Amino acid sequence: MTVALCATAIVVLALLWEVSLPWIERRLEIRRANRARTRDGEGIPGYDPGRERRAEQRARELLRSCVNDEEWAMYRDLGFIRVEGRRTIPSGPPPYAYLIYPHKPIVAYVPASGRLLSEYCVDFPDMGFHGPRGRLPASDDVLAKWMALTGDERRLISEANMHLPGRQVDPGRVRRDLWRLQLWERERRSDPASL
Repeated sequence: MTVALCATAIVVLALLWEVSLPWIERRLEIRRANRARTRDGEGIPGYDPGRERRAEQRARELLRSCVNDEEWAMYRDLGFIRVEGRRTIPSGPPPYAYLIYPHKPIVAYVPASGRLLSEYCVDFPDMGFHGPRGRLPASDDVLAKWMALTGDERRLISEANMHLPGRQVDPGRVRRDLWRLQLWERERRSDPASL
């Protein structure tokens, strides 16, 4: 009886193998074709470790072509850009200003005292060819925020999510950056070659 059951099990397994073999071969062939297409650049792109770096280089070139020399030097040297707010008196100092960081909220502050006012969260997703693909390169994110602030400050601020300072950007970091900005401006004023 045991021999008959073992023989029946072997026959069933052999028949299942014969029936499932073409299906397994088709699945393996589809998998090989998908891998080859991804590797050759057709369809879904494969991983390219230099893609983000090249995108950031192009973004930096675009940012440099759009902002003035001082703002470009500020971004290159300090990693952020300052944008002054609307002046209440045409020849007077700006009552407030913004610091634009890549992939961080825009931070508003009072230039005269260094007092932090608020954080404005805005998002500019990478829309790509096939819809949202993730984050923009850092320089593109800064450029998008700079364009929105300099183009239509009131609209950007009214549509942004406003938070108290310290919600996403460390106030200590912002104060250190304001101090670094003062030193940077002092050095640029004292060194005419840097202008």
